[in-house]
Amino acid sequence: MGALSVNLCGIELDNPVIPASGTFGFGYEFAELYDINVLGTFSFKGTTKDPRFGNPTPRIAECNVGMINAVGLQNPGVEKVICEELPKLKKCFNKPVMANVSGFSIEDYAYTCEKLDKCEQVGWLEVNVSCPNVHGGGMSFGTSPEAAAEVTAAVKKVTTKPVIIKLSPNVTDIVSIAKACEAAGADGISLINTLLGMRIDLKTKKPVIANKMGGFSGPAIFPVAVRMVYQVANAVNIPVVGMGGVNSADDVIELMLAGATAVEVGAANLINPYAARDIINDLPRVMEKYGINNLKDIIGGVK
Repeated sequence: MGALSVNLCGIELDNPVIPASGTFGFGYEFAELYDINVLGTFSFKGTTKDPRFGNPTPRIAECNVGMINAVGLQNPGVEKVICEELPKLKKCFNKPVMANVSGFSIEDYAYTCEKLDKCEQVGWLEVNVSCPNVHGGGMSFGTSPEAAAEVTAAVKKVTTKPVIIKLSPNVTDIVSIAKACEAAGADGISLINTLLGMRIDLKTKKPVIANKMGGFSGPAIFPVAVRMVYQVANAVNIPVVGMGGVNSADDVIELMLAGATAVEVGAANLINPYAARDIINDLPRVMEKYGINNLKDIIGGVK
């Protein structure tokens, strides 16, 4: 069997497959179905400084080859995550976990990351800069190189663990934003977050979700993910975590060839709770099919 292990920001993973934030809860729910220690790691539910109820319902709608969601970062807040969620996870997961962090101000990001950085279970901080900047007119932190770099620098000042900045694809120039994050001290880049989408119910003549617009994910966005991972991986000297419409072991290989060191699986988990496990189990077969002996050797194999 080929070698599946990869090294993400100095931490060795048994394999590159990582369930994406927002699609795997805090892990222990899935541990009732299978041994989640087979995963490389996973990125837990997006966590903010304060508890959030999220957006009004309906929040999720199926589309052709994908889905739209506007959950609104519902979570219990960082204090409860540390005191309640992580102890539950520790009973069923013995690897470092990726902490996904969201915020609405620079201070929010720094506060939440500093708290989670002190947790022994946390291996990486995945900082989602797709959130609206409440002090900057509501535009996402991730839409400008300057704002993304400011978040990165603030988080790096208060943390010791690897910081991976998660970027939004809803921009004109993803490379300039990734390079700004790298210059500000980011240890890695993850992309892509969801595209912005909308559907209308023809019977009611109203949007299908209460928020009108939401994050569009699923297999339909995979080519966009491959393109952006390729662009960013060829522009920065830090690891890239690829995601966006990943549905199979073949997709994992394709994103790694584009430049991803590890690959997150998102919407597929919501359709099939065994998706990440099944992809890992199928990797050796796909590696053999394409003559791959070691996954580390194919990272960025397409130039």
